[in-house]
Amino acid sequence: MAHQESLVFTVTRQSPELISPSKPTPHEYKLLSDIDDQEGLRFQIPVIQFYSKKNDFVDARKMDPVKVIREALSKTLVFYYPFAGRLREGAGRKMGVDCTGEGVMFIEADADVTLEEFGDALQPPFPCLEELLFDVPGSAGVFDSPVLLIQVTRLKCGGFIFALRLNHTMCDAAGLVQFMTALGEIARGASAPSIPPVWQRELLNARDPQRITCTHREYDEVADTNGTIIPLDDMVHRSFFFGPTEIHALRQLIPPHLRKCSSFEVLTACLWRSRTRSLQPDPQEEVRVLCIVNARARFNPPLPVGYYGNAFAFPVALTTAGKLCQNPIGYALELVRKTKEDVTEEYMRSVADLMVLKGRPHFTVVRTYLVSDVTRAGFGDVDFGWGKAAYGGPAKGGVGAIPGVASFYIPFKNKKGENGIVVPVCLPAFAMERFVAELDGMLKKNDQSVIDNTSLHITSAL
Repeated sequence: MAHQESLVFTVTRQSPELISPSKPTPHEYKLLSDIDDQEGLRFQIPVIQFYSKKNDFVDARKMDPVKVIREALSKTLVFYYPFAGRLREGAGRKMGVDCTGEGVMFIEADADVTLEEFGDALQPPFPCLEELLFDVPGSAGVFDSPVLLIQVTRLKCGGFIFALRLNHTMCDAAGLVQFMTALGEIARGASAPSIPPVWQRELLNARDPQRITCTHREYDEVADTNGTIIPLDDMVHRSFFFGPTEIHALRQLIPPHLRKCSSFEVLTACLWRSRTRSLQPDPQEEVRVLCIVNARARFNPPLPVGYYGNAFAFPVALTTAGKLCQNPIGYALELVRKTKEDVTEEYMRSVADLMVLKGRPHFTVVRTYLVSDVTRAGFGDVDFGWGKAAYGGPAKGGVGAIPGVASFYIPFKNKKGENGIVVPVCLPAFAMERFVAELDGMLKKNDQSVIDNTSLHITSAL
């Protein structure tokens, strides 16, 4: 797979422009919810979509993706006009959108590369990502900056890359896919999105009076005693593919009474333990895994269809490094399973109240691993008129204020045509080698700590 890492190409960009709504939109101030504006979401999240050229008889030269998407964006912003505004912060660190209609940042670009040249492994880390999603100087602030930046890069083969950067306080994966789907529908000729956007952020505001009714260890303040927030230098990004064979191998390590668990749970337990072993924390240290859980359906009544705000929680499983690393995998699995059940409507209300009472804290990052399953989010289904994406989803792992903490589970089809999950992992170089050996040992059904230089047989983007 060395081919993809070494791919180098040139991207020629036009000057960034602001695209505003095509019709007048309300100029108002809209508050975010108390789930939206927590410290841990105040960052920009990158997403990337790869599309191959149009195969039908339409003269492809007349179908310019830049022109099509730019026009559709302007029309879509009439419905999603808060995206054309700017975020501000008021009393009590409360955030809101000043719906100014200033617009989202848009970059037109061309690259001297074909989709085929990216090779089989259209998965993070992507070569030249900073060229495909250009960080326009001064554009990445949380406040008073564009909420959304989009770059559309034409490829030599007639395909294109759609890359986007979003201020995470505005929406979660489900909300972002809803917006991108609307943009695709309008690009294909619809006059309005099939799902009208719903703002109603007050649905996830703190109660009055606020009361923390659940345990939220995900917001513990933990002192970083041993400098264990991952060092930012010498970080290695790799992706690991888990298809039916790999998931089956991991399931063989699970005691029979736990075999009914989901692939997400098995994978999370295995990755958490392997990652912890590879970082070798002190056995007495507390380690945690945060599982992102979409809570939309856990409300009664459920949140309205079309709600595009953040509607998830970060429930946490925690134990000591010693217990996690020395116990069989079933131990980690039981912790992960229990965690996901914690998220109820009451839990979400309690988080919103905690945010107001405690000043919107960041989730704990010390000795933390955060996993987000976007296999069902629908990024790959977004269609601008060129069909579904060849790859759609997060542009890299380890995103957020603290690099290296987060992994995404992304749907992926390998070159054998097997459907599976690709997981980008970001670790210091010394730990990545051990992580690879750990995973390899598990996949060979040998659930022991194996720190040697075994070659990894699951496909990796190295």
